[in-house]
Amino acid sequence: MLTTHRAVLPLRVLLVLLFTVVTAGQLAVLGLVLPRMSELTAGDPPEVASLDWTSMILAVLGLLCVQVVIVCTGRLLTMVARDRIFSAASLPWVDAIVWAMAVAWVLLLGALVPVFAVAELEDAPGLAALHLLLLLVGAAVGLLMVVMRALLRQATTLRADMEAVI
Repeated sequence: MLTTHRAVLPLRVLLVLLFTVVTAGQLAVLGLVLPRMSELTAGDPPEVASLDWTSMILAVLGLLCVQVVIVCTGRLLTMVARDRIFSAASLPWVDAIVWAMAVAWVLLLGALVPVFAVAELEDAPGLAALHLLLLLVGAAVGLLMVVMRALLRQATTLRADMEAVI
């Protein structure tokens, strides 16, 4: 248990830093990129301009999903520090992580259209391959979270049963 408490503080610091970086990225997209995009896409065909806007919106929403995961992980860390992780109160936070990851994966899947429409595969085959790799990794991590949630539910039930016996 002592090792767990030693790991909680550095992890919280890293989560705060990550949240700050993600928020700065969102603000940069919203404050700097979107206004410039209007100027840059003024001469582009409407199909290409709409794909650029779609990509930016998907990026901001994807970063929002990352923020949800960070906040939920922070709440779970608080429960770990208080030795309350194996309670029913932790399950909604894990559910929120699973849903945020599912939404992010769907957004990533939706971003396939702009990737394949804008980047011709002969010119940038690595971009499409990277996108498909991200989809596979996202699916694996999402499914892993579903399994971890089931394990947490089982551990919560076992702890409740043990507390009832004691």
